[in-house]
Formats: sequence, C-alpha cells, structure tokens
Amino acid sequence: MSFLRNPATILGGLNLSAIAGSTYYLRSHHVYNLEEFEARLDEIEGTLRGHIGLIEESLDRLEGKATEADRGKKMDEYYGKRGRDDKKR
Repeated sequence: MSFLRNPATILGGLNLSAIAGSTYYLRSHHVYNLEEFEARLDEIEGTLRGHIGLIEESLDRLEGKATEADRGKKMDEYYGKRGRDDKKR
C-alpha cells in the first residue's frame, strides 16, 4: 500500500476524478441545452404552421374558394399538427 502514499498517485487520482466530474457536468448541461433548443424549435414550427394556414386561407379567399365557415379552419389544422407529435418514440 505504499503507492497510496506516493504524491504522484494521489494527484493523478484527483486529476482523473476532476476530469470525470467535469465531463459529467458538461454532458448534463449539454443535454439540458439540447432539450431547451428542441422545445424552442417546436414552438417556432407551430407558429410557422399557423402562419402557413393563414396564408392558405387568404389565398383561398382571394381565389373565391373559401366560405365564412372555413375561416380559421386551416390555421387550426396546421397549428395543431406538429412534427414532434408525428414522431413515434
């Protein structure tokens, strides 16, 4: 057990534990940031889908294809349909 009294061994062990701890912390921080980023992208996707629905409704109204009962239907349909919901995990 004389290797435990060697300062180089003790410092090497401390160094390895510090590297392992910092790696674990950075990995967990990275995973958290990825989840936040995915949530932001889902929000943006829903907003864009809603806008696409509004644009298509406006186009239908300009072309004379839409009725008053159809107003807001496409926007709700596109906004409610999200890419994340389509994925099967």
